[in-house]
Amino acid sequence: MFKDKTKLYISAADIQKNCARLGKEISKTYAGKPLVLIAVLKGSLIFFADLVREINIPFEIDFVRLSSYGHGTETTGVVKVLQDVRLDLKGKHVVVIEDIVDTGLTLTFFKEHLKKFGAASVGICALLDKPSRRRVVLEAEFCGIKIEDHFVVGYGLDFNEICRNYPDIYQVVT
Repeated sequence: MFKDKTKLYISAADIQKNCARLGKEISKTYAGKPLVLIAVLKGSLIFFADLVREINIPFEIDFVRLSSYGHGTETTGVVKVLQDVRLDLKGKHVVVIEDIVDTGLTLTFFKEHLKKFGAASVGICALLDKPSRRRVVLEAEFCGIKIEDHFVVGYGLDFNEICRNYPDIYQVVT
């Protein structure tokens, strides 16, 4: 089993506290504005589900699939849009919901991509932020937890499609 190669890094309780805080921040920032939340699949799915229950203003949702990792633990640097936005974003405020900001390459690409749809603004909400790995200047407008340069799994984050179902986040310690 893979779990014996990990150690607890962030508890489910700490994750939920951050979901509640981020939901309040998003609700306050976009109150009275047309809002679209876009989940980046697959990693953000669990975070997205918990986060949207903490947002108390109206919003639309959409899902995209982006790829820059393939089957490894390092980005290829080339971002592919596997499933694009389907909603009309013209004049709406968009918040991209992501599990982790690592190098920043994927989200920098995607923010520019979304501007083509005429969004009033494009922001990022990330559960985890790994600033020491950044290759471009990028800050999430809504940031959950800053972490050190560890490979982490659980709570939607995977290693070759496994470990997403862990309720906590674990550091891989092979």
